[in-house]
Amino acid sequence: MFACLALCAQGQNVLHTLTIKGAIIDSAAGTPVSYVTVAVEDVQTKSSIKETLSKDDGSFELSVPSGKSYQLALAYVGYKNKLIAIARVDSIIDMGKVTLAASTKQLAVVSITAVKPLMKQEVDRLNYDVQADPESKIINALDMIRKVPLLSVDGSDNIKLRGNSNYKILINGKESSLMAVNPSDVLKSMPASNIEKIEVITTPPAKYDAEGLAGIINIITKKNSFQGYTGNLSTNYNSVYGYRVNARASIKEGKIAYSGFVSTSERPYIGADYENLSSFYNPVPSSTYQTGTNFNGAHSFINSNELSYELDSLNLFSATFNYNQNNSSMGGSQSTTTLNNNSQVTQAYQTQNNGTGSNHGSDLGFNYQLGFKHHKNELLTASYRYNNSSNDQFNNFSNGQTINYNRPGYQQYNSAGTKEQTAQVDYIEPLKAITIEAGAKMILRNYNSDFHTDTLSSANQYQPEANQTNDFNYHQGVYSLYNSYQLKLADWAFKGGLRLERTNINADFSSTESTVDQQYNNLVPSLSAQRSLSAISSLTFGFTQRIQRPGITQLNPFINLSNPQYITVGNPSLRPALSNNFELSYGNFAKGSVIISTNYSFSDNTIQNVATVGANDVTTSTYANVGENRNLGIDVNVNYPFTKKFNVTLNTELLQVWLKGTYNGSFYTNSGQQGHIFTTTNYRFDSGYRLNFDIGFDSRYVLLQGRDNYYFHYNSTIVKELFNKKGAVYLAVNNPFRKFNTLDFFTKTNDFQTYNSNQSYYRNINIGFNYSFGKLKSAIKKNQRGINNDDAVSGGKN
Repeated sequence: MFACLALCAQGQNVLHTLTIKGAIIDSAAGTPVSYVTVAVEDVQTKSSIKETLSKDDGSFELSVPSGKSYQLALAYVGYKNKLIAIARVDSIIDMGKVTLAASTKQLAVVSITAVKPLMKQEVDRLNYDVQADPESKIINALDMIRKVPLLSVDGSDNIKLRGNSNYKILINGKESSLMAVNPSDVLKSMPASNIEKIEVITTPPAKYDAEGLAGIINIITKKNSFQGYTGNLSTNYNSVYGYRVNARASIKEGKIAYSGFVSTSERPYIGADYENLSSFYNPVPSSTYQTGTNFNGAHSFINSNELSYELDSLNLFSATFNYNQNNSSMGGSQSTTTLNNNSQVTQAYQTQNNGTGSNHGSDLGFNYQLGFKHHKNELLTASYRYNNSSNDQFNNFSNGQTINYNRPGYQQYNSAGTKEQTAQVDYIEPLKAITIEAGAKMILRNYNSDFHTDTLSSANQYQPEANQTNDFNYHQGVYSLYNSYQLKLADWAFKGGLRLERTNINADFSSTESTVDQQYNNLVPSLSAQRSLSAISSLTFGFTQRIQRPGITQLNPFINLSNPQYITVGNPSLRPALSNNFELSYGNFAKGSVIISTNYSFSDNTIQNVATVGANDVTTSTYANVGENRNLGIDVNVNYPFTKKFNVTLNTELLQVWLKGTYNGSFYTNSGQQGHIFTTTNYRFDSGYRLNFDIGFDSRYVLLQGRDNYYFHYNSTIVKELFNKKGAVYLAVNNPFRKFNTLDFFTKTNDFQTYNSNQSYYRNINIGFNYSFGKLKSAIKKNQRGINNDDAVSGGKN
């Protein structure tokens, strides 16, 4: 009897389930709608009990415990959200065909229909959601950029936007000292987990400065400024590039919020071989051959901070402070041999080099945002920022085992830097269908370079060389006004505007007692339009003019003699160039995403890297305003989830390039194809393991006088999630089958031909760990407008 009672009691405690199924169809077309988010919610708590995605035929099925009041929630981009009440019955509910109606207010943004979209295509840009990428916790920011549409990274870690080096990198919409000297090094030290998303702005609106021929890369860092606190700790060790430690934290208490991160890394002192071979035709045939080894190591430190205070619902104050420092040591040995036309040695020597370098930058910014009581989206913002960056170099050279070479040892010093002040006012007024923006801006920028070369005298003392000593000062003022409009209709979105810029330049050289004085005005238009073809596809067109102003690397007349046969020097007489850019792109987000983009650009008097040969067959590389540049290209990006666990991404580009120009009385022309392809696959196992495999190829790029290197790479990564997905440990193996990779460059003119080859470490193993913690509640407002100094380039070959 007791057994029967026990069985009856047990039967009374059996949990019954409620199974809900059906099929989702488009209310107008009557066709199935796949990958709709279907969630069963508790009516009282409004919390989601269980979620699924509709299948290719629109069907869905899920089960939940019975006995509660539920509602079914349906969500899909381009359709109205739908809630359906569910009766409290213990049975299977077949809802049959459930219709979804297209949204009458079609947004001018098309995004992937997934739980967390990976990409968005807006009217003037592409957004890559880094946090939605499963690899964000295990790779650095530079490797993440390889996956972003329209971007690529070559074998020397140079970032390209549509094959072009002329662009601007912003951090949170603002120019930062973090990117002032070598952005690739900074991004390698920054974990991708610190980044919220990456914007590729190919048609920058009028509010952005007109500089950057290819466009703007805006890296938006992660800010968990909510009520409470959150943090993340991560560390990794690379068998070649050393260790990195990173910490990020966000805290909000009341109306005050703080977010920041700190990172430190150590790159060991390692060396790699190189060789240079030059053949000279005029006036007497000869050749020069060099072999050697370069060593370098570095320690870097990065710190970023943001503090905000919300006085009330209309007044918001914020301040930012960033600091970065990189201390490096370098050295090497080199053997140089010069042969005449009969293969006889006419000159030979060996050089030893030891040096140090120090780069640091800091910036301090203040922002004020004013809202309006009767118009919540109307905003007035005022911003100020001060930026200071420097780059100090010292090298000591000694020569030995000489044949017909009598240059004594020498030392080189170069202290260069930039100080910049920016003030800006912006106003935005959103009306029913039109958003109006206007603003004014002033940039006061000072470049400086104090350099000298000291030669060892017969008295064994270093004496300065008069013709290689200079104190270079370059002052630039950019004053601008802009006005832009954005119109959103049911199926169309338009954005257009004009920007007027006035630029004043003054430069002086102590060694030659000469000056440069330039003033010019630019009226820069921009126009972009997006047509929504359906709820999951769109067509986008853009046109803009861009200005290429030379940066400090290109302007600095410092003569770099680290290799006496191949010297580099800037050109302070460079003038800006104007480019016209057109693009047309199609995006489809039915399952995953497909983005196809075509573009054409042309510009005259562009800044190109050029080389000439002087006395003693010394090759001098510099920059000059020469000739025309035409680019026609196509970009394809595909992100396809074969299943919920298996995903593949393809990012590829092909460009046809035409270059021509005249330099030092010689006419040059070059053309050809260039591009890149990168693909990544990842598979997630139920046990918390994830496997990733990446493979990529970056072709040789077309230069006015030759071609640069190509780069092929591949790697695999295994990740194990820990602590209920708050932590992860990973192991990555990169290019396992070869220790070194060869990067080579070609330069060819009527007077000479040069081949440069550098060895770089190829095989490396990376292990790491990261952990996130904290508890967050409500959010705090952020300034919606701020300083965006994207008006100067840092250098580059194209």
